[in-house]
Amino acid sequence: MKRPPLAVPATDASPSRPATKCEASSELHSRSRRNFLSKLGTAATATMAAGVLGAPALAEASKVSGSIAAGDTSAPSGGINPRVARSFALRLAAATRDAAVPVPPHTTNGDEERYPDKSATYTKGLLQDDIGVVNPAAYQSFKKALRSGKNSDWEAIIIGGTRTQNGPQGSYAFDMEGLDSVQFGNAPAPGDQGAPACVPPFAQIASADYGAQLMEMYWSSLLYDVAFTDYATSDTAIAAAAELSAQPSYRGPRDANGKVTPDLLFRGAFPGETVGPYVSQFMITPTMFGTQPMDMLMQTFVAGLDYMTDTTTFQDVQNGIDTGLKPQFDPVRRYLHDGRGLAAYTHVDVLYQAYFSAFLVMAGLKFPLNPGNPYIGSKTQNGFDTFGGPDFAACQGEIAARALHRVWYQKWLVHLVHRPESGGGVLHQILSGNQNKIDARLNSNVLNSQAPQQVFSKYGTYLLPQPFPEGSPTHPSYPTGHGTVAGACITFLKFFFDQNYVIPNPMVPTNDGLSLVPYTGSDAGQITVGGELNKLAHNVSFGHGIHAGIHWRQDSDISIQLGEAMAISVLQDKAKGYNEKFTVSFNRLDGSTCTISNE
Repeated sequence: MKRPPLAVPATDASPSRPATKCEASSELHSRSRRNFLSKLGTAATATMAAGVLGAPALAEASKVSGSIAAGDTSAPSGGINPRVARSFALRLAAATRDAAVPVPPHTTNGDEERYPDKSATYTKGLLQDDIGVVNPAAYQSFKKALRSGKNSDWEAIIIGGTRTQNGPQGSYAFDMEGLDSVQFGNAPAPGDQGAPACVPPFAQIASADYGAQLMEMYWSSLLYDVAFTDYATSDTAIAAAAELSAQPSYRGPRDANGKVTPDLLFRGAFPGETVGPYVSQFMITPTMFGTQPMDMLMQTFVAGLDYMTDTTTFQDVQNGIDTGLKPQFDPVRRYLHDGRGLAAYTHVDVLYQAYFSAFLVMAGLKFPLNPGNPYIGSKTQNGFDTFGGPDFAACQGEIAARALHRVWYQKWLVHLVHRPESGGGVLHQILSGNQNKIDARLNSNVLNSQAPQQVFSKYGTYLLPQPFPEGSPTHPSYPTGHGTVAGACITFLKFFFDQNYVIPNPMVPTNDGLSLVPYTGSDAGQITVGGELNKLAHNVSFGHGIHAGIHWRQDSDISIQLGEAMAISVLQDKAKGYNEKFTVSFNRLDGSTCTISNE
């Protein structure tokens, strides 16, 4: 189902290169810009700048835009300081180039229209009439706010408790670098064969794909407290791997025989992610934050304590009513070694925290820089605020903030996918004999799964156990902020560091998380920076997803790719601002090579 635009910016249209395609040189940028300018006209281009400079500077802006249209970005004579004029020309050229990228389709799975009671759509925090069923008036107030974007309409939505919606205004935000949020859609641009889609429709609730993802969530809940290193001998992990292996639609990695082994459970499938231990080396390697030691031991939740497993608490949480329950913490700090530990980490992490820590590890251990770094081999200079430590560090926070704008647009204004806990509510209604109370349907694969039956044996309901008392945040599930930030941040780290460098002396946490020991697997010599960054992205995104019960596998996989695509678009803009001439290449998540150049 194609979603009609909701409060879409007036400048969201235009023609040319695909949002997910890396361009190999600045020539492609120039050609796209020239084509766009020839259609737009010099006067119109100057008018685009008027809103930035204001009317008094419009005449000089016209001179600048005219020179850009003619292929000359030199400063105009008089009127504007030459450096200011150059800066303006660079910004206008970048904005013009980005505006030439076509807006792709934004297609949803159609479940919002398919089920009148909205039982397959995000409604958390709105007034609820039953498990999985939102109050119709509350939903209409929510939709009115989404359509208008007006703060007054958002303040008028009908909620069921005191919990507020999490940052919906961010979905309407604009950025001054990179492609606009609306330019990341669910299909490649015409003529770009093989370019991955950024945000395809989420699986329909009645599909085998959705059923397999919900099944995976239930198995994960039964393994929250099992160390990743113990999966090979865990009866629950073995049963999970066997059942997921039998699902043709299962999205996770498989071995050469097409099987999901216990060691492959809850891993990502990007290059390097199935090599070495489950937890990335960047999650466990001690480092320094200046003179402050970081031993990488973490505060985690008490084992065995799950929430939202009774219908009363579940419904209170869906209404946004404070249950008064708070997380309980293990008094002993541990290395991250199991699902509950990753959930605890992501419950309160700064969104780019793991990637900033990865930078500290690589900088502290003097990992080699990307071979395209312009200072490699220099005898008289080193990088600092450009292509040096401050640049590497600050870019993590910068790109994380920009990534959130892109993903918030998708989750609020396009997809409105409900959370796994809501999927568990639908499953509970059906398996409890209350199918008549709910419109949504589920595939037989999850209805016949062993995992919900084991949850029922433990708790007396089929609701999905949650490590957080409040369950998921109050924003739609798909895509995920943690995943999009992950993809964006690791892309910048690959731009700065050599992703092919083999990490020496890899370690792995013991099964109690109290210490680190050498990793001695046969693939120890294959653990690279790029692979561990990909793994780190999934450790964090699955830590806030599958291991926390609050995001689907599809959320993480697609969001990491979305983050990569938007980071590349920002890098293409930033490249022109560096004075150093450079050509930097790195591997994208799909294995292809991306080259960023200003030469």
